[in-house]
Amino acid sequence: MINVAIMGFGNIGSGTWDVIEGNGERLLERLGDKVNVKTILDVRTFPDHPASDRMESDFRVIEEDPEIDIVVETMGGTTPAYDFVKRCLLAGKHVVTSNKALVAAHGTELIAIAKEKSRSFLFEASVGGGIPIIRTISNAFSTEAISGISGILNGTTNFILTKMDEEGASFASALAEAQRLGYAEQNPEADVEGHDTCRKTAILASLMCKKEVNYEEIYTEGITAVEDLDFSYAKQMKASIKLLGSARLEDGRLFAYVCPMLISSEHILYSVKGVYNGVLVESNMLGKSMLFGSGAGKLPTAGAVVADIQDIAADLTANRPLGWGKETMPVEEMEKSSHRYFVRFGGSDQEYIDHCLRVFGKSVLYRVEGADEFGILTGFMREKDFLAVLEGMKDCIKFLRADL
Repeated sequence: MINVAIMGFGNIGSGTWDVIEGNGERLLERLGDKVNVKTILDVRTFPDHPASDRMESDFRVIEEDPEIDIVVETMGGTTPAYDFVKRCLLAGKHVVTSNKALVAAHGTELIAIAKEKSRSFLFEASVGGGIPIIRTISNAFSTEAISGISGILNGTTNFILTKMDEEGASFASALAEAQRLGYAEQNPEADVEGHDTCRKTAILASLMCKKEVNYEEIYTEGITAVEDLDFSYAKQMKASIKLLGSARLEDGRLFAYVCPMLISSEHILYSVKGVYNGVLVESNMLGKSMLFGSGAGKLPTAGAVVADIQDIAADLTANRPLGWGKETMPVEEMEKSSHRYFVRFGGSDQEYIDHCLRVFGKSVLYRVEGADEFGILTGFMREKDFLAVLEGMKDCIKFLRADL
């Protein structure tokens, strides 16, 4: 019997129980042994749940139980998750987590401890929910030289932007609907300000570089400033706006950022709508490939957790060499990156419009009927140069980066 403990019995933790119970026969057939949830750690009690007799509030019961082989951490955050996971690894237990904050902040150390203890620290569910992106990068792409990873990594923001694009909703109304449907928390800051996508981008960048990428070095901009009028301009360009997390290698340097981007209808990620996620991987042999699926949700994410449990349970004595080493990979400053830019200016004076077009050189003018403003799509520019030009101009309302 393979004994598992679950720490945190919220959405993903209870989903992990459901998947193990629901697919127990398949796990038995695959492993030749039963996967048994022996202990569940939570400060709450669930008297009506079938697993109520396995509930525990003292972490030391899990830490000190020699019969527990695998610990699942679905508590979220870094406190006390980091301390508990570290102690479980030091106690000789394998750990599976869905916690992107934990992996982004402490993954390097926890991966190293797992290796030293001949145990595994797996985190497939920390990025992309049920999409097997981490397993794909680590295994299927192990012989490929990956040059870039970009994706729509947050279902909440993608739902909001899709509503704004397809239904003309305002940001506030789209967010309210996302909250009503349970896609967004009552405090949606981690999603709408881009923090969630930033941590996931750091994990993917670390896997790509095989070195630690500090999420705090990644330029991060959320979607709170995106307006319905931005989508009116986007439609003229046959484009949409998506919150993208991007990491790419250029001549050994890493560029990584999170921001709303204008993307063409011909872009591979354009069709990723609603609460779905999509991850685009660029490598030297395969070229471009995309993984698409449910990026969040109880059962898709729990399914990824159980897939990690299954991998570990196939050989409880082995360390799965997933992750990256202790060497760090610095992130280049955002001003050194290059993009096209869409800039909105107030007013409709033709002389000033002509001036803006001349200043930006190769550029395209856009107007929205009834709006006392205009927009300009620039050519490809280094961000530092773009900002220097913009600083000397008046009446700039805002700008968006563009992949057009």
